[in-house]
Amino acid sequence: MLNPFQKMIESQLQGVHRQMTDAADELRATEIVGSAGGGAVKVTVSGLGEILEITIDPQVIAAGECDLIQDLVCAGVREAMRKASEMKRAKLSEALPLAGLGMELPDIL
Repeated sequence: MLNPFQKMIESQLQGVHRQMTDAADELRATEIVGSAGGGAVKVTVSGLGEILEITIDPQVIAAGECDLIQDLVCAGVREAMRKASEMKRAKLSEALPLAGLGMELPDIL
């Protein structure tokens, strides 16, 4: 049998679990675009950092500069992942009580 303090803690943990699940669902459904080369390469990722799409301007491909294309794709992926990481950190900060105390959160999703 749980004492009143344990019941309160259990209730709070259930609330945090629900908020974390909601945050993960929202991040999974969110699409973030990173670009490079003035939009020549666009990378779309989910809020969880899953790469969903890479679009390369046909003019860049027609130029045939493989090294340039590789660099642009890497830059686009980095930008998209950085944006996704920032969004994830913000969503998790809303869901976790300790984040309000200024504690740094690990990458848990």
